[in-house]
Amino acid sequence: MVSRNDKFVVEDLVVPRWGRVVTAEGVVPFYVVDDAGEVLAPVSEFLQDFVARGNSAGSVRSYSFVLLRWWRWLRVVEVPWQRATSDEVRDLVLWLLQTSKPRNSARTASLATVGTVNTVTRKPYLNDRYAARTVRHNNAVLRSFYEYWIERGEGPLLNPVAQNRRGGRFPVTRRSSAEPFRDAGRLRYNPKVPRRFPRAVPDERWDELFAALQSDRDRAMLALAVSSAARAGELLGLRFCDVDWGDQLIRVVRKGTRAQQWIPASSEAFVWLRLVIAAHPSGRAADPVWWTLRRRDRGTGLRVQPLSYDALRAVLRRANTRLATNWTMHDLRHTCAIRMLRDARLSLRDIQMILGHSHLSTTQLYLDQDDHEMISRVHEHLKTVGDRPPATAVVSSPDGAGYDAADLAVLFGQVPS
Repeated sequence: MVSRNDKFVVEDLVVPRWGRVVTAEGVVPFYVVDDAGEVLAPVSEFLQDFVARGNSAGSVRSYSFVLLRWWRWLRVVEVPWQRATSDEVRDLVLWLLQTSKPRNSARTASLATVGTVNTVTRKPYLNDRYAARTVRHNNAVLRSFYEYWIERGEGPLLNPVAQNRRGGRFPVTRRSSAEPFRDAGRLRYNPKVPRRFPRAVPDERWDELFAALQSDRDRAMLALAVSSAARAGELLGLRFCDVDWGDQLIRVVRKGTRAQQWIPASSEAFVWLRLVIAAHPSGRAADPVWWTLRRRDRGTGLRVQPLSYDALRAVLRRANTRLATNWTMHDLRHTCAIRMLRDARLSLRDIQMILGHSHLSTTQLYLDQDDHEMISRVHEHLKTVGDRPPATAVVSSPDGAGYDAADLAVLFGQVPS
């Protein structure tokens, strides 16, 4: 461990894999425990409040891993969590920006592509570094954690995740001296995030991807995704009672709001979905639609299991291996949104509702041109330019032959006769 009073180089610090995140039965689905298996009480109480505010299990899991990383960091720099300052947050951000993410196993097949750009999709492969969005998420979680404890009067006096004050002035946001002080502005140590543009799967690439799938279940899943713009988690939550065959609708539980919404899908997707349903004729209304193709033993004997997100990723990973691509389920959501934007019969408000965006400004991001379409249009332009006959150059003699006499007179300051 390194004492805070000692000088140290952030790059030289090694953060041990102390503690872990465990699943739990009950209201709070995840807890953070130390090496002895004891629950971290400050984190546990914060997560209980976090769940009570209506956050999903996925968000609880994400927050748990961020707080576990924070506790590991505090152990290295030997600072109690109640005495953490912006210095510890700053050093953690610096460390995250230069270190590699821990892995449970070494890379094998993906070692040759890590950090490179796929030549077919023009999308970068994931690398082993923490992305800027991950660091920003880390800061947001820590600020929320300390806001909770400061409001309870049991944390530090100031939130260690500081914000930049706008205009260099101290904004007054308190209505009384009993309310905690909250400064305004962007989080101080948030790295800049490069702008991301929506990327659609070109039609010819979509045909290749669909042909590379090996089961009706996989074809139904991707056909629904590319025609309904539903997220992967929303599709995985489908039950038999969530399918309206007459109006060709599916009912999904929206991410974040957890609201139920009926959204349309293509007729082709419902044809493939019918084949999937036929494979489970005895399914009850509350049973999930998607199941594994192979039987697995989860303590109750060999039987098929509901399809998980990791299993769905494996489906795409096998197809990407055959095609030497790196498409994701979210690319299909982008594809559906951009296809709808091309249809003049659909308004931006219609697309917002289908995508499940709370704000229209989020949907407007899809108005940015996809670089694949832009490059195609420029190629067509270059072909048109190349087909034009070259311009004929006018060669003039040294004595000025070939030029208009009046123009020459004006050029040389003479009065034309």
